[in-house]
Amino acid sequence: MSEPSIFTRILRGEIPSEIIAETENVFAIRDIAPRAPVHLLVIPKSEQYRNVVDLAAGDPALMAEIVALAQHLAAEHADGEFRLTFNTGSGAGQTVFHVHAHVLAGGLTEGSLGG
Repeated sequence: MSEPSIFTRILRGEIPSEIIAETENVFAIRDIAPRAPVHLLVIPKSEQYRNVVDLAAGDPALMAEIVALAQHLAAEHADGEFRLTFNTGSGAGQTVFHVHAHVLAGGLTEGSLGG
């Protein structure tokens, strides 16, 4: 059995982090290394999917829930306009292999795609 991801450990309360929004299936936190004035992560509570390709194929409803929470957070923390990024594979900057969406807004730069 593999070790739980950092996101699962945050959800369990093993690693401190403020959960800023939560639904039955997903939760959101602030990125610890923000690449934009608003940089939030929307994460499924389940570790079942490693990346967005697996998620989209396996559970489109969960994918839609992630997008809906991202939109809600952008409306709450920015002007409602945002970039939604999923990194897929280490070569694309994915460092945690528990699918998650980056919600970025406010003064985006070219270097704002990591994680």
